[in-house]
Amino acid sequence: MATLGLSETEKAAVEDFRRDVVEPSRTSLVIVDFWAEWCGPCKQLTPVIEKVCAEYAAKGVKLVKVNVDENGFIASQFRVQSIPTVYAMFQGQPVADLSQARTEGQLKQYLDQLLAQLPIQSDEKALAQEIAPLIAMGEQLLADGEADRALSVFSQIAEMDPDNAEVAAGQARALVALGQLDEAEAALAALPAEAAKHAAVDQARAAIALARDAKPVADLSGIAAKVAADPNDHDARFELAGGLMANGDRDGAAEALLEIVRRDRAWNDGAAKAQLLTIFEAVGLEDPWVAGQRRRLSQILFS
Repeated sequence: MATLGLSETEKAAVEDFRRDVVEPSRTSLVIVDFWAEWCGPCKQLTPVIEKVCAEYAAKGVKLVKVNVDENGFIASQFRVQSIPTVYAMFQGQPVADLSQARTEGQLKQYLDQLLAQLPIQSDEKALAQEIAPLIAMGEQLLADGEADRALSVFSQIAEMDPDNAEVAAGQARALVALGQLDEAEAALAALPAEAAKHAAVDQARAAIALARDAKPVADLSGIAAKVAADPNDHDARFELAGGLMANGDRDGAAEALLEIVRRDRAWNDGAAKAQLLTIFEAVGLEDPWVAGQRRRLSQILFS
């Protein structure tokens, strides 16, 4: 905003706006709420805006309230004709009119869309960039069978970002590998409700469920002989699959479960297919092994 020809009061208002809105908007998303004491709808909207912006502060969102009675010149520059009027500002320019967002859900939806599109700098993004290689390290240790070291890495990351779903899920899967199932469930239970919906948490829950059902068997020859003697003894084959999975032979377990589905997909209300899907989720739906086994399952189901 140019200040040539302005009164001292208007110049002061422009400088305040530059300081409070324009400069922070270089890296942050600044929400500018035009309001007045006498405005009834403003009083209803204010608690919503303040609550949501406080929740999104770590994401790079900043709230600035502009009283139109005290800052009429600024309001006129934005052509504010009615209040409440709410703009989102980035790099000194309005990027969205949020005036129609009157509920928490609506405002969060707008903010999520803007944050996904704009290169906002935030504490949350900086932390995510810092811990990403550490999460990758923990996952690699888990894949290599070094559950103790993986748990140590994930526990250290959790101190930095306690509400991170991927970190808690990594902790839980490491604890599962170490046989500490109650501790694994506690790691997931500590997450906020929104984080608990993450796909990584579903994977960890599936791993816990499998581990609780698993009964390692030193010698599976007896149950294998029962299956060989009667290939349609699905109870025995299902038990064999559980023993194989508990012993770490997921290929053998998948083979046994696929054979049950091949012979009788409806057996025990589809228990074999359900167990396969639990295994897939526990291993990870993006895992190449899972992709191959899912193709085999689809071929059986749709042949």
